[in-house]
Amino acid sequence: MLKIGITGQTGFVGTHLFNTLGLYPERFIRISFEDQYFQNGTTLQEFVQQCDVIIHLAAMNRHNDPEVIYQTNTGLVKQLIEACETTHSTPHILFSSSTQEERDNLYGKSKKEGRLLLEQWAARNHAKFTGLVIPNVFGSFGNPYYNSVIATFCHQLTHNETPKIEIDGEIKLIYVGELVSEIIHLISVEQPPITIFIPHTSTIKVSELLQKLSDIKTNYFEKGEIPSLQDNFDRNLFITFLCYIDHSNFFPFLLKKNTDNRGSFVETIKLNSGGQISFSTTAADITRGNHFHIRKAERFAVIKGKALIELRRIGTDEVLSFELDGENPSFVDMPIWFTHNIKNIGDEEVYTIFWINEHFDTHDPDTYFEKV
Repeated sequence: MLKIGITGQTGFVGTHLFNTLGLYPERFIRISFEDQYFQNGTTLQEFVQQCDVIIHLAAMNRHNDPEVIYQTNTGLVKQLIEACETTHSTPHILFSSSTQEERDNLYGKSKKEGRLLLEQWAARNHAKFTGLVIPNVFGSFGNPYYNSVIATFCHQLTHNETPKIEIDGEIKLIYVGELVSEIIHLISVEQPPITIFIPHTSTIKVSELLQKLSDIKTNYFEKGEIPSLQDNFDRNLFITFLCYIDHSNFFPFLLKKNTDNRGSFVETIKLNSGGQISFSTTAADITRGNHFHIRKAERFAVIKGKALIELRRIGTDEVLSFELDGENPSFVDMPIWFTHNIKNIGDEEVYTIFWINEHFDTHDPDTYFEKV
């Protein structure tokens, strides 16, 4: 098994990569990294000695003084090289660079110089090195005003702020899950390229992006409507948007119950997409679920009985709890990377309708079990 460490482990891409590697305990052992290791030469040396592979993601993206960005990023690379050379360690290092390498800014310059420094280190020490030149990355849990314009727009739209377009340019994007898959593939390649330009998977103007997200907000917040998810980019955009909603204040989403002498009728799921709809009954005191998904959007709508739905983001301790009652039909949507369950807390059976955005595939279920 490969022992893998990630500098910048708690950052946006680092979190996704660290958690995804954890899904394959038979292939990878994760060596934990803390940012403070760069403040202690001995600790950093101990870290590099343990690793077969290091993915160097730690970097500064934004600062009021561009010179600080440059000095910080090149300094981190030099510290990593020094730790490896002092301990005679030769892990396979994968370095996260950026398509901004060719731009006239100090951030791009810091990434290009860092890549070349590590390439030279690998040549001197007969080590493996892979420089990743990466386009703009977006996805769940990115920091607004820092990681991507999508993170900023999603945060603003879900928190009653008004997004503004500074420059309506065309942006080339890759979803964080796609990037993580590329990195994991390169980890396992026997002779990886020294430099690889990670291809973008979508291109869109900023104004078109904002319009898509604004439409998602309007239809979702007002009607609980799910957009078309047939296109991979649209699906990834929607599941990213979901993670910026303040679940504790937004859910459960109450549905309109229409009642007459015949009984009642409730519209539970309004789709502009495909997927799969199922229903279940749950006996008293029984809990279903305790699993999470990394690409699927999912909705639980309780139409009869009393249920408790719980969610917890993987890698955190905070549990979100929602009580739903079929007398007032409502739903909760499950963000990716949130383990979730549903428990019958009443005296009668609970009836639940489930929607998920793709058909269940026994060979690729995208279902990982972990107790909330």
